[in-house]
Amino acid sequence: MSAPATADLRYPIGKFQRPVAFTAADRQKWIADIEALPAKMREAARGLNNQQLDTPYREGGWTVRQLLHHVPDSHLNAYCRFKLALTEDVPTIKPYDEKLWAELPDTYATPIEVSLDLLEAVHVRWVNLLKALTPAQLARKFKHPEMGELSLDQLLALYSWHSRHHVAHITELRQRMRW
Repeated sequence: MSAPATADLRYPIGKFQRPVAFTAADRQKWIADIEALPAKMREAARGLNNQQLDTPYREGGWTVRQLLHHVPDSHLNAYCRFKLALTEDVPTIKPYDEKLWAELPDTYATPIEVSLDLLEAVHVRWVNLLKALTPAQLARKFKHPEMGELSLDQLLALYSWHSRHHVAHITELRQRMRW
């Protein structure tokens, strides 16, 4: 079974839309998405063998293994960006080349379980922080050299999407391949 010809496998849940307004319900949903990610990622990877882990989720895309190592790298950076924005006045953050990070030797040498454990640990800390933040704190901003000025509310929405986006890469691949 293959995906419909019009489906864009890069964006299985659609492209991120940066919100401009934020409600308490939005924030609760986004935090819940982030809180649920470690278990969903672990479930998406459960039972995959090395050949399956080394299968790209789409032609020209990352392998499942790269995705499983990318997400904790990315979310660790996001957690740090939250802390910087909460403790500094509109800091300029340093971006990183996620594609090059995904090609580094640790991606291939590290068991996926290590990255799943790292994701879980980072998310415990991050969710504890997120649940304690006030709307005023979530309105704090930082500067991203490529994306411009972002509020923590917008970053929260982005990482809610990012969480669901990468789980869908794996689960939809599994469905297409009948794994």
